Amino acid sequence: MRLLVTRPEPDASREAEALAARGHEAVLAPLLKIEFAPDVPLDLASAQALIVTSRNALRALATRRELEDARKLPVFAVGEATARAARELGFAILVRAPGTAAGLPELIGGKLDPKRGSLLQLAGENLAFDLKTALEPLGFKGRFQVEGEGFTLHQPVLYRAVPAEQLPARVLSLLKAGELDGAILLSPRTARTFAALIDKHGAVTQGRRLVCYCLSQAVAEVLARLGFRVRVASKPREEDVLALVDSEAASS
Repeated sequence: MRLLVTRPEPDASREAEALAARGHEAVLAPLLKIEFAPDVPLDLASAQALIVTSRNALRALATRRELEDARKLPVFAVGEATARAARELGFAILVRAPGTAAGLPELIGGKLDPKRGSLLQLAGENLAFDLKTALEPLGFKGRFQVEGEGFTLHQPVLYRAVPAEQLPARVLSLLKAGELDGAILLSPRTARTFAALIDKHGAVTQGRRLVCYCLSQAVAEVLARLGFRVRVASKPREEDVLALVDSEAASS
């Protein structure tokens, strides 16, 4: 199949290689560009642990002088890919949270004591899950939670994702010619950007002919309510999205 890859670089190129190894043709159209915020302060002294939900947060950290001190803290990483990136960056004490950030409160509550220090989430400008609210007093049922006490969470924004303003000319040409089979979309914001650009270029009818392979139901809902054809991976992992693509290709 010929598939649109919408991830930011460098993940777009990596995903294209994975698709090629599976016998698919990838067409690159990164819909978000990652920009680091190097001057945002990091209060590591009062933190007992780090939280990362994206490899982009680790890439931003890798450019900073605080990296050496950050490596001394345990890190809670969402997903295997993020955990792998943390290991490659030199973090020794690693707790992997499967799935999405929604699983973090229970995991954190089972392992940490809020009296021992704050938590530091290395964040992007837009967060899909409100972890701070989930960790507030009485809203969190972890092992150490008591009335009037809760985890203090700091969320310094280390990067932002800037939406693309237009689709690449080749992508638009293939789309209008009906020569794309589908698009891979891994975040609600990417899905919203995709839908907005399809509309901007006057290609909604052609866009609705594609099959949109989505990481999660939240991604799919953005597109389904606009009439796009969606498929949702069995688990919110990139490898499961690619397995879904393989399954559809085999059955077509």
